[in-house]
Amino acid sequence: MSSYPLLDVFLTMLWYFVWFLWIFLVITVLIDVFRSRDLSGWAKAGWMVLTIVLPFVGVLVYLIARGDRMFVRKAGELQTREEQFRAYVRDAAGGGGTAEELTKLAELRQHGVISEAEFERGKAKILG
Repeated sequence: MSSYPLLDVFLTMLWYFVWFLWIFLVITVLIDVFRSRDLSGWAKAGWMVLTIVLPFVGVLVYLIARGDRMFVRKAGELQTREEQFRAYVRDAAGGGGTAEELTKLAELRQHGVISEAEFERGKAKILG
């Protein structure tokens, strides 16, 4: 039977957790470098080299220098995706529904573009 105390098991698990957290942080920084539209190609290359050659220094300096903008970029990206999704749903739904169509029909009648009989036929078609 081997001797591996419970404290050593805990410390090993802690180190694995910290290691995976560090890998996640490095990948997040590298992704943010590539997604930054305000960095030139040379600046992106510089951050990449710094992050790969001196990972601890590179990541910490990047987080200090540009960490606040990481959140802003991510929030902007999520907002853009949400707007695109809503626009897609609106287009896929095909208009604003029955109430909007009736409102348009009533406006056409009110402006004299269509007659009362045409309005009633259109209303019956929409509701029917």
